[in-house]
Amino acid sequence: MNRQTASADNLSILIVVYNEEACLDECLKRLSFAGELVVVLDKCTDRSKEIACRYTDRVLEGAWELEGERRNAGIDFCRGAWILEVDADEWVSAELAAEICATIDTGGGDIFNIPVHNYVGGRWIRYGWGGNFGKNGYPGLFRKGVKVWGSQRVHPHLTVTGSQGPVLTNPLIHHIDDNISDMIRRFDRYTTARAKDLAERGELGSVANMVRKIFSRFWKCYVGRKGYRENGYGIVIGILAAIYPLVSVLKATLEEAKSPAP
Repeated sequence: MNRQTASADNLSILIVVYNEEACLDECLKRLSFAGELVVVLDKCTDRSKEIACRYTDRVLEGAWELEGERRNAGIDFCRGAWILEVDADEWVSAELAAEICATIDTGGGDIFNIPVHNYVGGRWIRYGWGGNFGKNGYPGLFRKGVKVWGSQRVHPHLTVTGSQGPVLTNPLIHHIDDNISDMIRRFDRYTTARAKDLAERGELGSVANMVRKIFSRFWKCYVGRKGYRENGYGIVIGILAAIYPLVSVLKATLEEAKSPAP
């Protein structure tokens, strides 16, 4: 892909990677429109470095305990005035690339939300996603210095300064899961990371309260967010979103709270 505009020279694309050899090449080959491509390798033991070095010499290697820490390190490493954050399982289309470059040209804000189309296998799953289990958009394009990640292990909080620009039109393509089994494995990883955060902060909450909210959370995803339109996928997403807080608290209470101190 050729550079879209001269302003793309001011754009750094940031990708944070942990053993992503299966999908990294397909992601990186779509990112040649930017002035700089930065890949952060976090404790990678597969071929991710080899793949990254085919596309860029701006590679930062390290070992970070928290997601927010490694993302902030990557932001600091970027040299562009603008930054686009992309994950290794996400694709930037030619249309989105052109819109990003045009947005940098025209300004109109310091941070911009990008819509996301989540795919399970080859199917676009449009409806039902909850805040803890899938994203329909994210503040992915921003001026350097206006976005700082928090210290949580999963879904870290964001501190954003500067003005919010309009939502972009073209979506990012997110290959979120290969199938339902992959979705369940991701649920297990997310709840384990969330449990560590809860245990460290002593925010275990009430199991009874989490149980009471299961049905309301399922209803919100399956009915309020129209998960029923995805048939069986909507049911799975609704169930996992509904029990996400409960399983996180149970893991924190039964596993993390009883783990020996390092």
